[in-house]
Amino acid sequence: MRDHVVAVDIGTTSARAGVFDRSGRLLARAKHPIAMQRPIENHAEHDSEDIWRAACRAVRAAMMEAGIAAARVAALGFDATCSLVARDRDGRQISVSTTGDDRFDTIVWLDHRAIAEADVLSATGHPVLDYSGGSLSPEMEMPKLMWLKRHLPRTWERTGYLFDLADFMTWKATGLPARSRCTLTAKWNYLAHRDEGWQEDFLALAGLEDLLERGGLSAETVPAGQAIGELSTEAARELGLDTGCRVTAGLIDAYAGAFGVLGGVDEGAALEQSVALIGGTSSCIVSFATDAKSGRSIWGPYYEAVLPGRWLVEGGQSATGALLDHVVRMHAAGGEPEADTHARIVARVQQLRSDEGGDLAGDLNILPDFHGNRSPLADPHARGVISGLTLDTSFDGLCRLYWRTCVAIVLGIRHILEVMEQYGYRFETLHLTGGHAHNPLLLELYADVTGRKVVVPQTQDAVLLGTAMTAAAGGGLFPDIASAGRGMAAADREYHPDAGRSGTYDRDYRRFLAMLRHRDELNEIH
Repeated sequence: MRDHVVAVDIGTTSARAGVFDRSGRLLARAKHPIAMQRPIENHAEHDSEDIWRAACRAVRAAMMEAGIAAARVAALGFDATCSLVARDRDGRQISVSTTGDDRFDTIVWLDHRAIAEADVLSATGHPVLDYSGGSLSPEMEMPKLMWLKRHLPRTWERTGYLFDLADFMTWKATGLPARSRCTLTAKWNYLAHRDEGWQEDFLALAGLEDLLERGGLSAETVPAGQAIGELSTEAARELGLDTGCRVTAGLIDAYAGAFGVLGGVDEGAALEQSVALIGGTSSCIVSFATDAKSGRSIWGPYYEAVLPGRWLVEGGQSATGALLDHVVRMHAAGGEPEADTHARIVARVQQLRSDEGGDLAGDLNILPDFHGNRSPLADPHARGVISGLTLDTSFDGLCRLYWRTCVAIVLGIRHILEVMEQYGYRFETLHLTGGHAHNPLLLELYADVTGRKVVVPQTQDAVLLGTAMTAAAGGGLFPDIASAGRGMAAADREYHPDAGRSGTYDRDYRRFLAMLRHRDELNEIH
């Protein structure tokens, strides 16, 4: 009896696999690292075969730990970062790297090589931009594709397939080049709500008139929760599964996490007033709406990116967990940002706050845009600012800076939420998942700084759970994706804001907004 599903999450540095039963219980999970090379500034590249091997090893290890037979797995689902994979007409690797090494055929999501191309496309004012916040980020695929054709014409001439990473994984698993509605709508400027999803005049503006031919792309997409096909014989062997296992349409990783935490929320007002906050290396806030509410610098609205008949909208920060790692690494008292280092800093911050009062290092103010501002400014050229540094190089000095960086990250989320309110969104509850849910400083701050209730699902991995929900629908364990979300949802725990701290964080927020203005003033001086 096929009554289980396998979910695979392809992150920035690892592939993770989980085995779930139909109630949403995670039976086993495994992880395998992924290599990334950064040959020059703003360039980041993966080897897609390395990613596939990592996924296969993770699935095999999870299945072994779960102790179930392959014949009990109804479906396999993938989610991944919005990285761009290039293959030639025979499906072989071709280089997207300035090094020319064909192994590095994948431009990582965080790669910012295409800033100039993003600026060019944003300046066109094309109506397609109404569904991407009025501009394009270099993290999206169209600027990267434009860069590829401009700067590596030989690679472009050889190209026969272009995939979002989640679609590459389903292609490797099935041999079928079907594309997910989630990936194309969110990252390729495909308008799923139109009869003609690809806007030919926009492709022409980008110089990508031949994209559909070069990329092996079609006019049709597969909705989340539907099967693309069954595992090929070769893929089944490599994954340790069998050819009776269905493979479902892939998801963007943040959207899998959003569905993992919001899948159990009742349709209607409760869902409209809830937002998923997925905090990890970067951070995303994702919500589902019944109507299209457009707004500058907010990604989307994307029609049926996950739920049928719903519009998905996303805001985000390009570096959050990565910023905390950077603070640890750059400080004299820091070093490598290992998990135990973070834990030691967090514990000391808590002690300092207890000893010195809640307003620890209140004269340290930070703008966290060290890797640009994704939302709500949509400015990849933005840079971080720290005001109030001293000559302190001690460990306690690092702890104070770390604490105020945490505050700055959450002030950035508050800024995004307040701008979204101007576009008609009203969020009362933050559903938090990802690594930030395990950082007690951030967990407290998300409630206190935003003034909203924070809900944390009691699951080991909401991203994997969201992907498992869509796999369960595609594998026939539930009649549709909404039923799978309700049937597999995890229990949760609530955290409420401490009203006694609101005055301090309101002051910090006023300073945050003032620093944004001052940064603009400095940039205008020539």
